[in-house]
Amino acid sequence: MRYTAAHWGVYRIGDDGGLTPVETDAAPSRIGRGWQSAVNHEGTRIAAPVVRKGWLEGDKGAGRSDDSFVEVSWDQAILIAGRELDRVRTEFGNGSIFGGSYGWASAGRFHHAMGHMRRFLNLIGGSVSKVNTYSSGAAEVILPRITGFTNHHLIHEMTSWQLVAENCTLLVAFGGISAHTAQVDPGGSCRHEISDWLAQMATGKTRLVSVAPRQGDLPGAEWISIRPGTDTAMMLALSHELLAGDLQDEVFLARYTSGWLQYRDYLLGETDGQVKDADWAAPICDIRADVIRSLAHRMARERTMISVAWGLQRADHGEQPVWAGLALAAMLGQMADPGTGFAFGYGSTAPIGRPIRDISWPAVSQGKNPVADFIPVARITDMLLNPGETYTYDGETRTYPDIRLIVWTGGNPFHHHQDLNRLDRAWRRPETIIVAEHSWTATARRADIVLPATTPLERDDFMLNRADETMFFMTQYQKPYGQALDDFEIFQRLARHFDLEEAFTLGRDTDGWLRAMWQDVSAMATDNGFHLPEFDQFRKKGQCSLPASIPPKMFLGAFMADPEANPLATESGKITIFNQTIADMKLDDCPGHPSWQKPIESLIEAGEGTLHLISGQPATRLHSQNDMGAEAQASKIKGREPCDMHPQTAAAHGIEEGDLVRIYNERGACLAGVRLDPGLRSDCISLATGAWFDPQIVDGQLLDVHGNPNTLTLDKGCSGLSQGTAAHTTLVRMERWSGPVPDLTVNRPPRISPLIN
Repeated sequence: MRYTAAHWGVYRIGDDGGLTPVETDAAPSRIGRGWQSAVNHEGTRIAAPVVRKGWLEGDKGAGRSDDSFVEVSWDQAILIAGRELDRVRTEFGNGSIFGGSYGWASAGRFHHAMGHMRRFLNLIGGSVSKVNTYSSGAAEVILPRITGFTNHHLIHEMTSWQLVAENCTLLVAFGGISAHTAQVDPGGSCRHEISDWLAQMATGKTRLVSVAPRQGDLPGAEWISIRPGTDTAMMLALSHELLAGDLQDEVFLARYTSGWLQYRDYLLGETDGQVKDADWAAPICDIRADVIRSLAHRMARERTMISVAWGLQRADHGEQPVWAGLALAAMLGQMADPGTGFAFGYGSTAPIGRPIRDISWPAVSQGKNPVADFIPVARITDMLLNPGETYTYDGETRTYPDIRLIVWTGGNPFHHHQDLNRLDRAWRRPETIIVAEHSWTATARRADIVLPATTPLERDDFMLNRADETMFFMTQYQKPYGQALDDFEIFQRLARHFDLEEAFTLGRDTDGWLRAMWQDVSAMATDNGFHLPEFDQFRKKGQCSLPASIPPKMFLGAFMADPEANPLATESGKITIFNQTIADMKLDDCPGHPSWQKPIESLIEAGEGTLHLISGQPATRLHSQNDMGAEAQASKIKGREPCDMHPQTAAAHGIEEGDLVRIYNERGACLAGVRLDPGLRSDCISLATGAWFDPQIVDGQLLDVHGNPNTLTLDKGCSGLSQGTAAHTTLVRMERWSGPVPDLTVNRPPRISPLIN
């Protein structure tokens, strides 16, 4: 049997060449329906190595946004790229090279684009790297400070859905629990089950409450329509209501937390003169005070789980809703009970809430990076525009490096970064940009040297993760497109240019690496008490199963069972409701305990006609992947990304469903097609991320004609602690588009001259 896999599912390869979701996946992802058509899209696949014409003529970046390319041979491309890497590291040092891979390139264990890139760069002296993620960057910095948990724990250590379904009677989901984002798993997955768990709870003893701007963020739940960006204020008011009713669990707070008394004083207004009660929060959140009070008392009576979505912390002061949600759960005192307490990220990605095996399956070693310098991932534009300037991060004062060359593979920053027009200007600053990519994304179009890469459908690999009981061999489904090479071979050839091929490959080809990695997998399996087949048997059968029983997990389970014997890796060994280390940083935008701070852009004081932009993940693709596929294309309106708005909002602007609108603010403008959604707040507009960035001058103004919301989003660090993205803190206006509909350029390749010698 033959299989292949992606971040959105596992597929059986039929004798007719079709891809069918495996039988274990009762709710297959929509994303997979567009996979084959996206991979085989003639207009966007990169067929051969090319070099930007202006770069060859001495332009070091000014023409990078709209230039033609010259086709070269692979030998020429490697020679040009290798010489340029050598020039930059010799003249400016390896600290002037940025290894910028970020994205979801493959679910396979071997063909990891970022891993191969870093392995190569580390061999030639290293590069500036990144830390944290766009997905949960604020939480990745605050949670280690207040719980001792790392990014690994954010995904793999939350309370299992089974325990919630069996024990929880009230699930309060701040930010909802999205079925869109629950389609994907960083390591791939052979089943999608969150919808089943939620349906089971909704028909059982568990009451579901969604606190979100959109009703559809948790279908079937009681909906509390909150103004975007104000969840922290509501959490503080809920906490105050518990305190006012003497409903907090003082025994739990004393045993499991530190800093409760400082936080209590803040809730009571003794530190700043403002009592954080429901009457205070109601006009901020646009929720009646009695609704807040009623919910607080229900939480105290029921067996309650507080769920905080990742999206809440992708906003100005993004650390605060995570911290305030944790403090609220601590006040309820139920975190030591199974299925209740606090969870971060339910629905934000598929594996959260699934039990795992505590086995670190092998990956290709990246070696050691000789360059210690790094940036928080969401600060790339600041780095390029402001070399030598200082910024704060997690208690440090750091300096942005002077980047002369970027190597990028396996990702598309012109999708996932904010304020893309600003990034476009910054992207012209480096002298050279080298991109390995399979398709003509906006990033590839803005490169100087473009190296065509394969997709997961065009190579062998294998998929395994900690939560699934089945491992799959990923059989090559089709031949590589044009002259595309695997990332492994691309960087092998670059390593050869530096006489480092043996060090890079260890004398192995792809088959040799897969066999060696499977030996390591088998050894780990044996150490954990189960046996795996030999590699050739695994490849022939296409899958193998592990013992199915994985015990459910509880968030902070060992600590809750015995906090003295299992202290947390925090300053107090406990959950820090007040954190002295953070307080000593003296950050204006992140004090030492959860606090309300008005976002830099907010509907609280917005003028008439202003809307809050919600830019969540799409249902039809993974970020920008598969946007040229049939599923994403079928969802477009007149070729543009669809945006949702309330019928009353549309009527007030003279707009009907199916119209095109221009959405704009001082950062940029884009076109989108209108869908009506009565379950969306009338002061919001929702435009999913991932439409391929297509900026054009229309009527003398710069306009993204395709509908990428990051044309509009705010590019600032959410605080001086984490420097995470603040994408969800964005206000816009809109108007009906009545002019000619511009042609799209993203669905056809750039101008390419014939092969040169």
